[in-house]
Amino acid sequence: MAIPDYQTIILPLLKFYSDNQEHSFRDAVEEMAKEFKLTDQERKELLPSGQQEIFDNRVGWARTYMKKACLIDPTRRGHNKITQRGLDVIKQKPQKINVDFLQQFSEFKSFLDLRHNKQDEEQEPEINNKTPEESLENAYQKIRNDLTTELLKSLKSCSPNFFERLVIDVIIKIGYGGTRQDAGKAIGKSGDGGIDGIIKEDKLGLDTIYIQAKRWENTVGRPEIQKFVGALTGQRAKKGLFITTSDFSKDSLDYVSRIDTKIVLIDGETLAQLMIDHNVGVSTIASYELKKIDSDYFSEE
Repeated sequence: MAIPDYQTIILPLLKFYSDNQEHSFRDAVEEMAKEFKLTDQERKELLPSGQQEIFDNRVGWARTYMKKACLIDPTRRGHNKITQRGLDVIKQKPQKINVDFLQQFSEFKSFLDLRHNKQDEEQEPEINNKTPEESLENAYQKIRNDLTTELLKSLKSCSPNFFERLVIDVIIKIGYGGTRQDAGKAIGKSGDGGIDGIIKEDKLGLDTIYIQAKRWENTVGRPEIQKFVGALTGQRAKKGLFITTSDFSKDSLDYVSRIDTKIVLIDGETLAQLMIDHNVGVSTIASYELKKIDSDYFSEE
């Protein structure tokens, strides 16, 4: 089944604690995974940042909301136990426990008042089903996707010479090409049978990478890749980088996966993502640090 939202998790999680025993967060996650019959693949799905599993994050926020409503109490680091209020709620046999249900408790209401302003509270239910991290990361991903689209438009409209310089900047920022001066001399100077440039793989020049960099609109098919591979063979080269502003056909991707020569294909979207990651053609307008409490600092053991 699909990964449940954090509000759906609250009631079965409280039932898990209803044995009146102390339980660790990891035990809670494992029990909820069994409760909702999640597959290994669903368990491993990550937030957009790739820093945490989605399900773990949602169980964590279900637990947080229960603590804010005083349904469970922390006993020691990473462990919780049900309170008398929690046991009383279980006796009521509620059909579900969500944010609306928890607002009957003054402690939880105060918690919400600190977190939300009036506009936030009027958001649609499906938005409120997201954890704070999910909302933040989804918003970030949307901004990044919009920026990628803008960059692609700029890439396709720039001149061939500018595109070559842009490719140089990206390669240097990633860590290849030696110095910018070296790369600048190499790109666009070879012109040897489908090769647009030659760069150093490392600053010492222990190996070289041959490049094809094309500002194209149409999908790059297998014939174009075969021509590039042939040019590499003529140079006795074993590594190549094919960069385009468009995309690659399935046939060309399959071909590259079956040949001995190491060819890396970078389509327009990937190139735009690399530009964002390495600050080429983009500028930072704001930066936020996401922090959590340092439990070790407050430990008196």
